[in-house]
Amino acid sequence: MAAGSAIQIPSRLPLLLTHEGVLLPGSTMRTSVDSPRNMQLVRSRLLKGTSLKSTIIGVIPNTSDPTSDCDDLPSLHRIGTAALAVQVVGSNWPKPHYTLLVTGLCRFQILQLLKEKPYPVAEVEQLDRLEQFTNQHKSEEELGELSEQFYKYAVQLVEMLDMSVPAVAKLRRLLDNLPREALPDILTSIIRTSNQEKLQILDAVRLEERFKMTIPLLVRQIEGLKLLQKTRKPKQDDDKRVVAIRPTRRINHIASNTEDEEEEEDHDDVVMLEKKIRTSSMSEQALKICLKEIKRLKKMPQSMPEYALTRNYLELMVELPWNKSTKDRLEIRAARILLDNDHYAMEKLKKRVLEYLAVRQLKNNLKGPILCFVGPPGVGKTSVGRSIAKTLGREFHRIALGGVCDQSDIRGHRRTYVGSMPGRIINGLKTVGVNNPVFLLDEVDKLGKSLQGDPAAALLEVLDPEQNHSFTDHYLNVAFDLSQVLFIATANTTATIPPALLDRMEIIQVPGYTQEEKIEIAHRHLIPKQLEQHGLTPQQIQIPQVTTLDIITRYTREAGVRSLDRKLGAICRAVAVKVAEGQHKETKPDRAEVGEEDCKEHVTEDAKPESISDTADLALPPEMPILIDFHALKDILGPPMYEAEVSERLSQPGVAIGLAWTPLGGEIMFVEASRMDGEGQLTLTGQLGDVMKESAHLAISWLRSNAKRYQLTNASGSFDLLDNTDIHLHFPAGAVTKDGPSAGVTIVTCLASLFSGRLVCSDVAMTGEITLRGLVLPVGGIKDKVLAAHRAGLKRVIIPRRNEKDLEEIAVNVRQDLTFVMASCLDEVLNAAFDGGFAVKPRAEQLTSKL
Repeated sequence: MAAGSAIQIPSRLPLLLTHEGVLLPGSTMRTSVDSPRNMQLVRSRLLKGTSLKSTIIGVIPNTSDPTSDCDDLPSLHRIGTAALAVQVVGSNWPKPHYTLLVTGLCRFQILQLLKEKPYPVAEVEQLDRLEQFTNQHKSEEELGELSEQFYKYAVQLVEMLDMSVPAVAKLRRLLDNLPREALPDILTSIIRTSNQEKLQILDAVRLEERFKMTIPLLVRQIEGLKLLQKTRKPKQDDDKRVVAIRPTRRINHIASNTEDEEEEEDHDDVVMLEKKIRTSSMSEQALKICLKEIKRLKKMPQSMPEYALTRNYLELMVELPWNKSTKDRLEIRAARILLDNDHYAMEKLKKRVLEYLAVRQLKNNLKGPILCFVGPPGVGKTSVGRSIAKTLGREFHRIALGGVCDQSDIRGHRRTYVGSMPGRIINGLKTVGVNNPVFLLDEVDKLGKSLQGDPAAALLEVLDPEQNHSFTDHYLNVAFDLSQVLFIATANTTATIPPALLDRMEIIQVPGYTQEEKIEIAHRHLIPKQLEQHGLTPQQIQIPQVTTLDIITRYTREAGVRSLDRKLGAICRAVAVKVAEGQHKETKPDRAEVGEEDCKEHVTEDAKPESISDTADLALPPEMPILIDFHALKDILGPPMYEAEVSERLSQPGVAIGLAWTPLGGEIMFVEASRMDGEGQLTLTGQLGDVMKESAHLAISWLRSNAKRYQLTNASGSFDLLDNTDIHLHFPAGAVTKDGPSAGVTIVTCLASLFSGRLVCSDVAMTGEITLRGLVLPVGGIKDKVLAAHRAGLKRVIIPRRNEKDLEEIAVNVRQDLTFVMASCLDEVLNAAFDGGFAVKPRAEQLTSKL
């Protein structure tokens, strides 16, 4: 297209109806499209068009598009602006809509509306010629005095603005380069005007009308800028004066106003912070970074967000205990007494702590050990960590890791993030104020994993003695020495701890308590604690050891002592009610004396029998202490929750007792079997895992292969145990998932009882893995399983012979109460499980190998 030639718009234009603003030729406007007809125009015309002509649309101002396709179009504004669609952006939030960027080309007049759906199209007439703005030649025709006046006001307005701004300088150049006839529309769209005023400019088709209507708008804008400059000038002078005076006041110590005092205080705080940094005992690398940050802080305005972040970082660096530590108490005899007073049993833990103290006496720079206490809930893993800190004379800090699934909780956030903060390790050191505390990492087996990283992997650096001397928190970004920290982790099981993390810790098993240990713990620690919490004294309540044993055996069944503690608390609350009621009724007759005599006599007569009954209820001092016996237990705690049901459940063939290990301690497990006519199928129920199902198939296979030897037959007398017979094995507590190989011997005994018709001894429990050859292999968790059998009142326990070494960990009194049968094959298991042994048909003479 040649320069200076006119640009003709199409005679038919699709119409975009808008009421948000007024688009003038030469200006640009961004408008939102969400009505049906306008949306259809964008989709059908702008998005699918391939030519430049398809991007030219007619923008009709002051007209709203109906919200429904069924509604008729409103009356259209007579004059519109032909526009070029420069950009189309779509979005679905909060509802589907498009955002258009359009540039005005020229005015047009609607001659006739050709169609309304799917979008309006009209026949238009171009009202003014559109010359290319890139044309550098001015029109030879002068517009006269009106044009010159407009140009003068436009230049005056632009020069009142800051010419250093690139947009203002560009506008000044445009005033000289653009044709004069284009300036009224462009400047009207730039200055502050209302939509109604812009609409009037759009309707002014003749150029002289446009100049006459635009000049008052320019004059109004100029006067507004002059008034604004007058109001701003004194303030700028004041600012310059303050900037010039403040340094003088600081030098000459002249009293300043409130703002100056605040700045002086902030300046003094920064100076004090720098002094603390220089006098702190942090490492050279940390000191170098802190001095660099303090220099940046001095140059930074306080209004900047980074000012507060930098200051918080420097304050944290100063507060960290880089070289501050506590002195350990290394008297082994005093430590042993303190540990024995705080905790009963737990010999392994106490032994390990005393060993650490002994080595510390010989070597001062010993690195802190990393211990992991593994055991069921309620056995005192967390409380013993606090006792260890007390024994060593160190500060104690507990970090709960249960449910943590973000590695930033361990390593902290980088300071580039909003709301960044150090990890729990550094926060803990800041809290205790020393670099050699005892850190208890509670529930380390319950760490999670998410998109934010794996905290268990972040702990690898913390719990590695070869790496934690230079632990780097993301927030600090400086190495910190954790080698003097004594880390103690607690867990209920090691199955969920990653192997790499487990390898860095020294595992110490904390098994469940025996009944005797629970009685001692109750009378040494739990009962005195509950009496103190409930405001009672030993002169008001007495709980004998027999009653404590009843609570342990009939109201609780656990490895720890938490339920026992709650039951003792319930007893103390019931006694507190009786004591409080007794004191209230003792003082009641005294208050009745204030009333009239006849009323007093009536009250006294009624009060006497109540006080007698209260004496029977142990409320008066002569009846103290209140003795808690079995009848009192039944009234307070209700009927017993657990009964000795072993003999009842073994009253028919096909039932045996096994021993299982759980994270909560050992448990006894009943195995029940029944047979019925069928097709030789084996049914297993009770939420069994794959290993336990395989043990059941092993057991039935071994019994079928040895049926003649043990004279085992099905209901029809056949030695083929599955001939026309279905077997159902069930493990009660069906809601609990069970797995593991240790139920093998129990399943064999249960099925042998079913097919022989003989009862298994009701006081026998067993555990062990089996093979097809009838061997009994060792299993784990022997101590917890034996304690479970002891709690259940069983007398004999059958265990694999290769597990005999594990019995040394069991208390002597428990071993004395139980009889252990060591079995290396299933023959020995069956002989021990049935009264009088299990009859075996003599085998034929075996061939001996000559090799």
